[in-house]
Amino acid sequence: MKNFSNKRIAGPGVNDLKTFCRRTAAAISLSLFSFAAFGQADIHFTQFYETSILRNPAMTGVFGDDYKLGAYYRNQWSSISNPFTTFLFTAESHMPVKETSEDFISFGLLSYYDKAGTIDQKITTFYPALNYNKCLNTDKSRFLSFGFTGGYMQYSFDPSKTTFNNQYVNGKYNPANPSMENLPAAKMTLWDLGAGINYNTSSGENNDVTYIVGVSGYHFTQPKFSYYQKSGITQNMRLNGNFTLSSRLSDMISYQLHANYAMQGTYREIMLGGILNWTQHAVGAKDIFIVSGGLFYRYGDAICPVFKMNYTNLSVAVSYDVNVSSLKEASNMQGGFELTVFYNGNFTNKTPDKKTVCPKF
Repeated sequence: MKNFSNKRIAGPGVNDLKTFCRRTAAAISLSLFSFAAFGQADIHFTQFYETSILRNPAMTGVFGDDYKLGAYYRNQWSSISNPFTTFLFTAESHMPVKETSEDFISFGLLSYYDKAGTIDQKITTFYPALNYNKCLNTDKSRFLSFGFTGGYMQYSFDPSKTTFNNQYVNGKYNPANPSMENLPAAKMTLWDLGAGINYNTSSGENNDVTYIVGVSGYHFTQPKFSYYQKSGITQNMRLNGNFTLSSRLSDMISYQLHANYAMQGTYREIMLGGILNWTQHAVGAKDIFIVSGGLFYRYGDAICPVFKMNYTNLSVAVSYDVNVSSLKEASNMQGGFELTVFYNGNFTNKTPDKKTVCPKF
C-alpha cells in the first residue's frame, strides 16, 4: 500500500538535471499538502499479523495468556532518501464477562509515531480498542467477536526544512531567498473511528486446527484531511479483510498461514505468506522455546522473509522487505527492516480451567 510520505520535497541541486527535477518537485510541494487526502494511505507493517488493533479491532485480546505487551520498529527506504521511521507500542488484555460464562471482553491500546521525508512529516496516534467475544458452542471452540476502536491522530511537518522554486537562482539554491509562499499551519488533528467483526473456530483432535476470518473498517468519520483546512478534502476510509489458518503437524512442528487485504481510496494491498514453527517443550509446562521462520509476499511490491524466536514469555522477530517493484533499480531491492518484541504473561498463576478460553493461535 502506498504512503503519502513517499513524496519528497526538493533539496539543493548538484547538476542541471537534478536541479530541474528538484525545482519541479518544490513547485508542487504545497499542492501535496492540499491534496493529501487523495494520496494518503495508512502505514503498514510486514508483520501485520501482530498489529491486531490496526488490522481488525475484533482481534484485540485473542490469545491465551492474560496480557500481551509489544513494541515495533520499522525503517523503510533508507537506501533512496530520508527513511520512513516508525515506532509502535501496543498493550492488550482480556477478562471473562462473568464466572459462569465463556464470553470474554478484550481491551487494548495502540500508539505509533511515524516520521518520513525531508520535511519530517510526523504522525502521532493513540488508538484504544474494546472487543466483545461471544462463545458460540459448548465445546468452547467457536467465537464471534465484535471490536471497536477510536483514535486520535496528529500530523505535522517542519516548515524550516521546506524548499521552493523561488529559492533557486541561476541553478543554485539559497535558503535566504524568499519563498514567496504562504505556508499552512504545521499541524492538523484528526479523530478516527473503526470497527470490525471476526470469527474463530477450532477443530481436529485437541482443537489443533484453527481458522480465523474477519473484516474491518477504519476512518468511518472521514475527518477533514488538509493542512489548509479546506472543505471537501477528507481521509479515505480503509477496509480490511483478514484470514489465518493455524495447525499443528506434530508435537514439535506447527505452521500458520496468513492473508490480508486492505483497500483505501485508489490503493490496494494484498499480502500472503506463512510461518513454520519448531517447538521445544518443557515437561509439565507451556512451550519453552520456539524457533520460527517464514516468507511473505506483498503483491507487486516486496518479498519478505521473517525469523522469530520465543523463549518462555518473550518473543523477538525480525523481517526484511526485498523490494521487487518498479522501484527496485533505485532502491537496489532494499525495502524495509522491521523488529518486533512481545511479552505475554499472566496476572496470577491459574489452573487451565480458570483461564479465559481463547482459540488456539
